[in-house]
Amino acid sequence: MTFALDDHWVWDFWIADSGDLFHLFYLHAPRSLGDPDLRHRNAVIGHAVSTDLRTWSDRGPVLGPGGPGAFDETATWTGSVVRGPDGVWRMFYTGSRFPDAGSASNIETIGVARSTDLVTWERSPAALTTADPLRYETLAEGTWHEEAWRDPWVFPDPSGDGWHMLITARTGRDTPGADGRVPADPRDRGVVGHATSPDLEVWTVREPLSAPGAGFAHLEVPQSVTVDGRHLLLFSCDTAHLAGERRGE
Repeated sequence: MTFALDDHWVWDFWIADSGDLFHLFYLHAPRSLGDPDLRHRNAVIGHAVSTDLRTWSDRGPVLGPGGPGAFDETATWTGSVVRGPDGVWRMFYTGSRFPDAGSASNIETIGVARSTDLVTWERSPAALTTADPLRYETLAEGTWHEEAWRDPWVFPDPSGDGWHMLITARTGRDTPGADGRVPADPRDRGVVGHATSPDLEVWTVREPLSAPGAGFAHLEVPQSVTVDGRHLLLFSCDTAHLAGERRGE
């Protein structure tokens, strides 16, 4: 790896380009926890900088969990950074809350922090968007161990009119797939969630951009790219979370 910390696990990351420096934001948790599965509920967002994307100078943590009762009281997870028309940098990130210390169940919501220099960040105390139960699965349904609403990827509409947010999400139990049928495998509900904003401040949760039944329990860290004029969507799904006909692949 071109960036690593000897005493921490480092995983999901995203980059902002300020013109003179590349800014790497990454999730990390101490190896002293022993069990790597515990890193998720102990994750903090860190910051490093580089002039060439090869040699990195670590600047340490920039955004940790909020206080008791906050939407991000347990951990801060993956997000993205954009610079708005007002010149302010915004980090859209996942706030995670584990209600029970002995359970893997957690509620994910999306928050925002603002900065003028990509170094010092001021978080908004309120969640920015949450899973709309009319469109998406929530923990209250009792069909999945988490309320999936994470990994916000924000980018401007190609027309210049407003902004889009892509989100790792799941649909409710009665949502049909692209073939018009509800997936037989209850795990097979992973979708790309969607929200829009005219100004990066006020967001409206929309219908998902993909349908359940595609073979994924979740589509993580979605990112949009344009290659040779084609708009493509990248995402990841580990083997353990393949679903439907993809299970066992």
